[in-house]
Amino acid sequence: MPLSEQEQRLLDEMERSLYQNDAEFVATVNRVGQGRRSYTWLLGGIVLGLAGVGVLILGVVLQQPLIGVLGFLVMFGGVLIGLGSPRRPKAASRGKGGSASRAPRGRQAGFMDKMNDRWERRQNGDS
Repeated sequence: MPLSEQEQRLLDEMERSLYQNDAEFVATVNRVGQGRRSYTWLLGGIVLGLAGVGVLILGVVLQQPLIGVLGFLVMFGGVLIGLGSPRRPKAASRGKGGSASRAPRGRQAGFMDKMNDRWERRQNGDS
């Protein structure tokens, strides 16, 4: 069910107020999950997982449970490495002047920081 016009205006006003008054909280929430996965770790995890599957199959063919368990552990480790890989930061954002955007505490500006900066510029009359 869509929001009424009044509810939509109220929601927009609450959102603007949150961005303006509690920018630190918004920036903290926005940082969760930020960054890109390292493809080297992902590829290494895939290779290790496939090697584990091969060792597991070898253990079944040779009827050696210890080799099968070892293959399973290697495969599981590969999945953990591939999915839980360290993240590297995103490329630095560039503003209109070509300089890096202002970021809190020396970190790169997130989506909410950029939105907050835009809102402040609008409030100050800058376009």
